[in-house]
Amino acid sequence: MTQRRGGVGQAHRVHLAFPSLSRSWEPRGPWTMAALRLLAWALPRGVSARRLQPALPHRLGLRFASDRCGRVRFYKDPVKAVEGVKDGSTVMLGGFGLCGIPENLIGALKTKGVKNLKIVSSNVGVDDFGLGILLASKQVTRVVCSYLGENALCEQLYLAGEVDLEMTPQGTLAERIRAGGAGVPAFYTPTGYGTLVQEGGAPIRYSPDGHLVTLSQPREVREFNGRHYLLEHAIRADFALVKGWKADRSGNVIFRGSARNFNVPMCKAADVAVVEVEEIVDVGSFAPEDIHIPNIYVDRVIKGPKYEKRIERLTTCDSPPSTMDKKQAEARTRIIKRAALEFEDGMYANLGIGIPVLASNFISPKMTVYLHSENGILGLGPFPSKKDVDPDIINAGKQTVTVIPGGCFFASDDSFAMIRGGHIQLTMLGAMQVSKYGDLANWMVPGKKVKGMGGAMDLVSSDKTKVVVTMEHCTKTKQPKIMEKCTMPLTGKRCVDLIITEKAVFSVDRKKGLTLMELWEGSSVDDVKATTACPFKVSPNLKPMQQIKPDA
Repeated sequence: MTQRRGGVGQAHRVHLAFPSLSRSWEPRGPWTMAALRLLAWALPRGVSARRLQPALPHRLGLRFASDRCGRVRFYKDPVKAVEGVKDGSTVMLGGFGLCGIPENLIGALKTKGVKNLKIVSSNVGVDDFGLGILLASKQVTRVVCSYLGENALCEQLYLAGEVDLEMTPQGTLAERIRAGGAGVPAFYTPTGYGTLVQEGGAPIRYSPDGHLVTLSQPREVREFNGRHYLLEHAIRADFALVKGWKADRSGNVIFRGSARNFNVPMCKAADVAVVEVEEIVDVGSFAPEDIHIPNIYVDRVIKGPKYEKRIERLTTCDSPPSTMDKKQAEARTRIIKRAALEFEDGMYANLGIGIPVLASNFISPKMTVYLHSENGILGLGPFPSKKDVDPDIINAGKQTVTVIPGGCFFASDDSFAMIRGGHIQLTMLGAMQVSKYGDLANWMVPGKKVKGMGGAMDLVSSDKTKVVVTMEHCTKTKQPKIMEKCTMPLTGKRCVDLIITEKAVFSVDRKKGLTLMELWEGSSVDDVKATTACPFKVSPNLKPMQQIKPDA
C-alpha cells in the first residue's frame, strides 16, 4: 500500500504518542486505517507517526479545539439563547438569593412570554428581581426550591393556589441536582428523617379558598448502620440557565466568589445548559486546573449585555445596629456571649442568621475558627467596609461579607457534602420550638408563615455535628418555646444537643430529656420551670450562666 503524507502504511507499526503507553501496535481493519490516515494528514510533512512526541502537534491541537468549539454555540441575543424553551418546560435557574443569578436570561424568558414553567431554584429572589419577575408575569406554575426568603409575592401566590410549591431541604436539592447530572437516579440521605419531608403531608398546592389540594408523598426509609435514611430522586431539567464570570471560546467557564452556588450542579443536570457570562476570553486564558465547569457540560454561551448585580442585604462593618429596647438588647447580648463559649480553636462551624452569626464577633483573637456558609464559603470574615462591598461575596443570610486569608469558595453540592459528611463540628441556629428530647422546629407556621427550611434540615442531620440552639425563652406573647412536644413542623428529630436562652442553658439527652446546667443570675429555677412547657432535671453542679470575657 502507498504511504500518505505521514508515512503511514499498512505494514507500519505505530508507537503511541505517550512514552508511558508506548507499545508497538499492528494496525488492522479499515476503520483503524482511516483513523491513521486522518492522524497522518494532521501531521506536518515528513513527520512519521513512529516519531510522535508527547505534546500534540500544533495543527492537530487546533483541529481538536475547533471541533470542540463547534459544539458550544455563542449568542449575542439573550432571547435567541433561550430558543427551545416552551410552555411547560422545566428550567433550572442558578444562583443563591440574588447572587450569581442569570439576570439577562431571566429577562429573555420574560420577553419570550413562555407560560406554565416549572422552575427549579435554590430560592425565589425578591418580588421585582430574579425569579420574582417571572412570578409577577404569571409565567410560573410550579417552583421546586428550599427557601422563599423575602419574596412575599411567591408566598401570596402559593397560599392563593396559583403556584405549586415543592419545598426541599437545600442540601437535598443540591444533591438531587448533582445526581441528575451524574446519571444517578436516586440516593439515600439522613436529611429530613422524622419530618414532613419523610412522612409526607407537606402542602404543595392550595385551592383558591385555602383548602389543601396536593400534599407531598412519604419517602421510602431504610436503615444503614443503625441510622435512618430517606430515598430521594434525582432532578433533571430541559434547560439550565447559569451565570458564570468568564468563559473561553471553547466554552469552559469560571465563577467568581460565592457565585458558584447552585450554578455548578445545575449546569450539569439539564438537556441544554445556557451560560451567561460577563466576559468571553481566548482559549488558553484559563489554566486547565482553574476551570470550574469544563465545556463538556456547556451548550450555549452569551455575554450578558448588562448586569445590575443587586444586593439583597447590604451589610457593612459600619452598618447601624438594629433597633430594640434596652431589656431585649441585654437579653440578646447575654445569649450571644454565652454562645461564643462554644467555639474551639481550629473548629469548623456553621452559624445561622441572627443571634448565632453575631456570636462570631466574640471569637477570641487567640483562636482560629473557620466559619462555613451553606452557599459555598469556608472562612467567612467580618462584614466589609462600604468601599469593599462585593455583590459576588455573600453569606447564607444574603449579607455582604469578606473572606479571611486561607478561605475558599465552592459549589453548593460540595458545601452540603461537608455538612452531611460530619466535617462541620458545630452548627448554631435559632428556633421557634425545641422539645425536651431535642426535636427542632424553625421553618414553618402552617397556613401563615412560609419561609422554607433552607439548609437547616441538612445542618442538623449529621450525628457528628454538635447542634446548639440559641433563642429567647418565650415568644413575644409569653408562650414557652421549650415544649414537651413541638406543635410546629419539625426541622429535625432528636437533633439538638444544647439550648441557650437569656434565662438558662440546658443540655439535651435525646433519650432522657433536659438538664438545667446554667442559670442566669436574674432568674430562678422556679421562674425557669414556670416558663418551660416540659419537665427537666436540675444539675447537681448548677452554675451561674457563663459569659465570654473580653480578653478570652
